[in-house]
Formats: sequence, structure tokens, C-alpha cells
Amino acid sequence: MSERKPPGVRWETWIDKQIHDAELRGDFANLPGKGRPIAGLDEPLDDLWWVKKKLRDEGVSFLPPALAVRRELELTRAQIARSTDEAEVRSLVEAINQRIREVNRRVISGPPTTLMPLDVDDVVARWRMTLPAEDPLSADQEADENDVPAAGIDPPRRRWRLRRPR
Repeated sequence: MSERKPPGVRWETWIDKQIHDAELRGDFANLPGKGRPIAGLDEPLDDLWWVKKKLRDEGVSFLPPALAVRRELELTRAQIARSTDEAEVRSLVEAINQRIREVNRRVISGPPTTLMPLDVDDVVARWRMTLPAEDPLSADQEADENDVPAAGIDPPRRRWRLRRPR
């Protein structure tokens, strides 16, 4: 508001004048949500609707730390499954392990944490098992092209040993 209502002027008249002046200045032009329906207009509002909206708009988690770290672990596992680099997998596991250790060390309110840090080598081994297998024909062709023996030297032979049944 720019000024106080002058004495002797009705509220409605003074408010209408304020709105008219703001329209002339362009204060209502290009407002967010212009031309769209108001979100959540038909939904019933609880007592803390504005707090929930503010938290959602700011991107703040309102989960207790013990539950938030579980959610972070789920997201990290999904990110590991999409990863294509072992170094990235190791860094993701180290980051979530650091977060788990921090929550286990500091949380004093909310539900207890029962998460243990992940074994990096175990996670990497499981990640490797999910990778697509190489095409054996293309691998053999690459090996034949790259393995050019030196003159006069025979390439080493592979020795295969059969296992005897016990």
C-alpha cells in the first residue's frame, strides 16, 4: 500500500482507486499463472496448507532425517542402475555411505535409523552383473585385429584344463 486511507473516503472507493492505479502502472501484467486455472482451487484445505505449499515451492524436505536418508538410498540405487561408469558407481556409493553415517551419528528425533553403510565392492560387483555382456564375435574380431605377432615369435597358446568329475 502506498498511503493510508484519507478520512471521509469510503473503503470501497479508496480500494477501487488503488486497484485502478495499479492496473495503469502495469502491476497486474505478466503475473505467474496468468490465463491458467488456480491450482488446487477445488481441493479442501487443511490448517497448514500454506506451510506445505511453501515447503514444496522451496524444495525443502519435511521428512524426518531417518526417512529422508531411506528415500535418498532408493534414488541412489536407481541412479547406480542407470550408471555406465564404475568410478561414478563408486562415488555414488561413497556419497550415500557418508549420508548414512551422518544420519546414524546425529539423529536424535524421529524414527530410529536401521541403515548400515553399503559395501562398495559388493555394490560394484552387483552393478557389473547387470551390465550387458559383450558380443563374443566382436571381441574375437577386435582381438585378432589388435594381436599382431612379432616377426618370428609365435603367439602364446592357451592351455585348457579339463576338470575331472568328483
